[in-house]
Amino acid sequence: MARAQGDGEDPVRVMVYRWAGAWGPFRVRIPCGECALTQDVIRDTLAHELAGIPVAVEVRDWLSEWWRPLRAGGWHAPIVMVEGRVVSQGLALNRGLFTQAVIEAHAARTPLEGSHLFGKAGCPHCERAKAMLAEAGIDYAYHDVVRDPRALYEMLARVKPRIGPRTPVTVPQIWLDGAYVGTADALAAHLGAQPPVRRAG
Repeated sequence: MARAQGDGEDPVRVMVYRWAGAWGPFRVRIPCGECALTQDVIRDTLAHELAGIPVAVEVRDWLSEWWRPLRAGGWHAPIVMVEGRVVSQGLALNRGLFTQAVIEAHAARTPLEGSHLFGKAGCPHCERAKAMLAEAGIDYAYHDVVRDPRALYEMLARVKPRIGPRTPVTVPQIWLDGAYVGTADALAAHLGAQPPVRRAG
């Protein structure tokens, strides 16, 4: 299933070890259903949730190279590794975990370009940020992190390294011309607007 997708950028490297191969006199002749399901999940996730992200996938026979994934903690095929880290083993692949791992790897090496607002429906701070951007005449891409898992994983991957693993991530999260701004209050300060007065209640 060797496969690459994307537009020439350095791809995120995915390695799949399937239950197959040979070691001394031992040979695997029985196909692994969960290995086949895992490869199907990867193909479909690349075509949908991860469309446009450069990914290179390589499939190897676990029994012939069992010591390679073992160094990273992978010992039970099917084993899925993203950039050398085991994200799944022993079961059919969870596409959410796979999507998150690939987006995290991609976000770590690729800056966000343009202006973006990550938010959710019903969020008053998101609406306030949208109004400020509209008033300032700034065009931006809006990403609903509840409806779109890819948007959620990308927001988390880009914000967590900035605020630390223990600080909760709130919405909105805003970038202007590729530069991280932060929350609606940070946007107000950036644009020179006055944040709303919070009343003790």
